[in-house]
Amino acid sequence: MKTPLKDRHVDGVGAAACTLCCAAPLVAMLGLAGAAATAVAFTLAGLTFAIVVAGTGIALTLARRRAERAQHCPRGAAGPVDVSIGPPR
Repeated sequence: MKTPLKDRHVDGVGAAACTLCCAAPLVAMLGLAGAAATAVAFTLAGLTFAIVVAGTGIALTLARRRAERAQHCPRGAAGPVDVSIGPPR
């Protein structure tokens, strides 16, 4: 639909009014969406970091305990044995 040249200002005024009325709420919604996305990204990054650090800590603790147990004698092992030099049997 073509608008005559002399009535084109009406379309411009309508577009300007729409922009003034709707721009602030739209920008606010986009800003809230951006803030929510940022919060979610930081939360997921923090959780991932916490899981990695906790998993590494648990793995290192278990490995150290296992190594300490391997260095000690088992519970059923015999104690010191006296050795004497005597006649051969």
